[in-house]
Amino acid sequence: MTNNIKDQQDILAKLNIHQLNPMQEEAISVIETTTNTVLLSPTGSGKTLAFLLPLINSLSLDCKDIQALILVPSRELAIQIEQVARDMGSGFKVNAVYGGRPMSKDKIEIKHEPAILIGTPGRVADHFRSERFSLTSIKTLVLDEFDKSLEVGFEQEMKEIIGQLSGVNKRILTSATQGVKIPEFVRLDHPTMINYLNDDKKSKLTIKMVLSPSSNKLQTLLDLLMHLGNQQGIVFCNLRDSIDLVSRFLEKNKISHTCFSGAMEQKDRERSLITFRNGTSQVLIATDLAARGIDIPELNYIIHYELPNALEEFTHRNGRTARVNAKGTAYILKWEKEFLPEFIGQIKAEDISKKSPLKPQYWETLFISGGRKDKISKGDIAGLFFKEGGLNKDQLGTIELKQDCAFVAVPLSLSATLVDKLNNSRLKKKKVRISIL
Repeated sequence: MTNNIKDQQDILAKLNIHQLNPMQEEAISVIETTTNTVLLSPTGSGKTLAFLLPLINSLSLDCKDIQALILVPSRELAIQIEQVARDMGSGFKVNAVYGGRPMSKDKIEIKHEPAILIGTPGRVADHFRSERFSLTSIKTLVLDEFDKSLEVGFEQEMKEIIGQLSGVNKRILTSATQGVKIPEFVRLDHPTMINYLNDDKKSKLTIKMVLSPSSNKLQTLLDLLMHLGNQQGIVFCNLRDSIDLVSRFLEKNKISHTCFSGAMEQKDRERSLITFRNGTSQVLIATDLAARGIDIPELNYIIHYELPNALEEFTHRNGRTARVNAKGTAYILKWEKEFLPEFIGQIKAEDISKKSPLKPQYWETLFISGGRKDKISKGDIAGLFFKEGGLNKDQLGTIELKQDCAFVAVPLSLSATLVDKLNNSRLKKKKVRISIL
């Protein structure tokens, strides 16, 4: 932990946020003055900042142990919250631990205990069993997307973890789902409820139906993507095999895309999201794992390639577009003879015969073999690509900096030349490998 502790206004300025939304303002006020809080708000409404700001404000400068524990249902959400907390630049150490990466990495990162520990219940329980850190100073417990943690089978681990936290005096539960039962082991006595799920503001989501003349919807999907042009969106599938099928078809038709499912290695899932965020990939083909708890940009549309099995899945998928104040469209691909679930209702079929200009892929992603632990900053990387690579400001895309590596979006047409020029360059004191991802 550094001594450069920032207050809320400093943090918001660093994040380039000029004003909090009403949900965040209410949540901060309630969390700061209340023992137990349940925050219900749609995906993408800013819940992470709503609980991190009062949490950071409650931390003690004098304590060298973990003071706050945030449990999350997925690795992606752990990584996302860790990144937000670091971007806030509060001055307090933050670490995320999760399955799918070596335990040795966790041990190195938490050797000096963070003030805030974020993790999936399975991995946090492993650390608790091995007694790798003191639990006595953990005063704040956050269960983010707690219903999802229960849904994916973490109840036993959560029960085990919470049972050992005798010093907790503040509990915060968040969800994007209405009416979820809170288990007794959470010990949430008389919570204050903040509910923005039934906000009076009219939803800006439009739902449209696209009919497929065949039970094989691949050609109809391609027609829809050609109709939409170069907009980014998610194509939701129910099965991993369907993702493979769609991916092969889009690759054959030269639609830039990436895939995301629980069958993939964690490293590959992270890299899929990176290429989608930076614009290298136009389409993300995903299971419901991508319906919430991942960090991706505002989307203009999502496509239900396969119909969801339940209303909750339908709602969470749709929540990936028309977020906060933006408009968005959810497209339902339906074979003419396919049964439509009651929760979707009857929707008039959309004409997608008109095609939009489809520009070729512009961005490519480069991998750099150095990161934060090497004292490398985004400024160092930008400087290398400007000075040695000869790029101008418009040719340098998103830079994502990780603990031990980094990813940079550059024009596809220049990517091979940049690798030839910059591979084995020095960043700070480290010689780094640079390659196309």
